[in-house]
Amino acid sequence: MADDSLFEFLHMEIVSHIFNEQQSNKGELDNKDRAACISLLEAMGFRVGQGLIERLTRDTPSFKDELDIMKFICKDFWTKVFRRQVDNLRTNHQGTYVLQDNKFTLLTQFSGGKQYLDQAPKYLAFSCGVVRGALSNLGLESVVTAEVSIMPSCKFQVVIQKL
Repeated sequence: MADDSLFEFLHMEIVSHIFNEQQSNKGELDNKDRAACISLLEAMGFRVGQGLIERLTRDTPSFKDELDIMKFICKDFWTKVFRRQVDNLRTNHQGTYVLQDNKFTLLTQFSGGKQYLDQAPKYLAFSCGVVRGALSNLGLESVVTAEVSIMPSCKFQVVIQKL
């Protein structure tokens, strides 16, 4: 339990530090500055995801296909990282997956409803990077985006890039 709180606090502080650092250098943040901060958070998450999946799959047999990898991400990986499984996984069987988490760990500290919706993207960028990094290490290049319509529920859309 303490580990969860520490991780949530560290995550909030990292996000806050990156945005405050950018704001102290530039004054008011414009869309380009916000995008740069989100990109930095996503890159940090990418590296973390690569390392985590490497450790988690060390003793796991190889995966059969893309869907098998996504099921692993939703059950085992998500449980290790966010302490619960994804609530719902949907796919169009053409490389697009939607992972829905109705009580996403890193958004539960915000009040429910629509009050903080504009703040959600910066708190989801790291997580998008974690998922993208994990998939990359498993051989799937992807684009991962997150969407929040009501707190703390969110949907991660994973689009696998066909090479």
